[in-house]
Amino acid sequence: MSETEILIAGAGPTGLVLALSLARRGIACRILDRAAGPGEASRAMVVQARTLEFYRALGLAERVVAGGVPVEAVHLIEAGAEAARLPLRDFGAGLSPYPFALAFPQDDHERLLVAALQQAGLAVEWGTELTGFTETPEGVTATLRRDGAETTCRAAWLCGCDGAHSRVRETLGLGFAGGTYAQLFYVCDARIEGTFQRDLFIHLADRGLALMLPVRSRGVQRLIGVVPPALAGRAGLGFEDIRAEVEALLGIRVAAVNWFSTYHVHHRVAAQFRRGRAFLAGDAGHIHSPAGGQGMNTGIGDAVNLAWKLAEVVRGRAPPALLDSYEDERIPFARQLVATTDRAFRGAVAGGLGGRLLRRWLLPHLLPLVASTGAGRHAFFRILSQIRIAYPDSALSEGRAGGIAGGERLPWLGEVDNFAPLDGRSWRVQIHGAVRPGYAAALAAQGLPLDAWPWTEAAGQAGFHRDAAYLLRPDGHVGLADPAQDAGRLAAYAARHGLRFGAATAAPAATLE
Repeated sequence: MSETEILIAGAGPTGLVLALSLARRGIACRILDRAAGPGEASRAMVVQARTLEFYRALGLAERVVAGGVPVEAVHLIEAGAEAARLPLRDFGAGLSPYPFALAFPQDDHERLLVAALQQAGLAVEWGTELTGFTETPEGVTATLRRDGAETTCRAAWLCGCDGAHSRVRETLGLGFAGGTYAQLFYVCDARIEGTFQRDLFIHLADRGLALMLPVRSRGVQRLIGVVPPALAGRAGLGFEDIRAEVEALLGIRVAAVNWFSTYHVHHRVAAQFRRGRAFLAGDAGHIHSPAGGQGMNTGIGDAVNLAWKLAEVVRGRAPPALLDSYEDERIPFARQLVATTDRAFRGAVAGGLGGRLLRRWLLPHLLPLVASTGAGRHAFFRILSQIRIAYPDSALSEGRAGGIAGGERLPWLGEVDNFAPLDGRSWRVQIHGAVRPGYAAALAAQGLPLDAWPWTEAAGQAGFHRDAAYLLRPDGHVGLADPAQDAGRLAAYAARHGLRFGAATAAPAATLE
């Protein structure tokens, strides 16, 4: 029987980011997947700004950006003519180091993460399936199958990142409430005649809508839409069956098809994200419509949230109770996201007068209003990019200083790049203004790194309070917002949660040549 601290079932983006985050902290783990290797289809493809911020701490952001295609604008097309345009180039300027939405196909994405994981000294065990597990107070014993032979592995913790048909969720007996939309959708990666389009085009029609957006920097477009109802039941449906309607609606000619598939869209959330020593993350815990490109990014957010907490517990820097905050923080967001994307998706594909009014009147009028002001563009970016995600009700969130409360993502200040010190591994304190000598000594005594900058007007505009101390969790969210630099309050916070701070010692951030 082999042993490891953490066993990860599933090597999609969620599982890979979880494994990489743990490996960088020197935590022993195994990651396995029943597939023979990384996926070969583009599938999920939008990488949001918050994910890129997490990747910056992992040393991967610039490589991802270089391999992807920033989406420049959204065009609404009605009856072959442009009804509205929403510029996306730098629509989050001043809010994030990555003020755009990026198209980066999942197969390229997974290969990059696998390479980074190998550089960190950990290989994915492909062709290995978790078939079941049992739990004791001391750990989990999992049964694994590879090439028809079964082995067992004992781990302190099990993480189910094994997708919508999760064996971990099934074994735990957790419900997966929700439903499936009636419409059949197609997805196609293709090369079109003429110029490669780097924008997102949304073509509005009485019976639904169709989308075209860039997939790869080497000239492939993604086509998405509703299969005509008359063809939805056809066995072996292929692109040639819908070519005429797709080309007419999108106003294109398809030169070559790289990949075509059909699918139904689901919306479900697991009853729990944790039971005992087992956790769910990514599609194992929540699935929803592709509206807004949120799914994969939410799974990666799960992984980042869970990784630092597991690492602190395994290293003895926090009690196991810290892990309760994973479900407390992530499941409310998953439920909210599923409800929001469900409403948006139903409206976008609805038949009848209401659906036609949304597609043909409301969207063409609403998007120009959003795009017409900086405040509108920033509001849209905050929602789409996931930088607005916060945990105000978490037990770990305390205090308010200026416009920043415990649980919120720390605002980014471009003039000093206050995200540069965030390594994704350690708790740290950030101050904009004067640092009191006694407070600096208290931080040093607790092993807390301090990052400080002189006060600026821009800091105030971003929400910072002059001279306030912001205790940052390893994921860049504020744990304690303290306007008074109160060393006693900081000590009480650490004692209440059983936290032991100290400089992180682990492998350096991955750099890929």
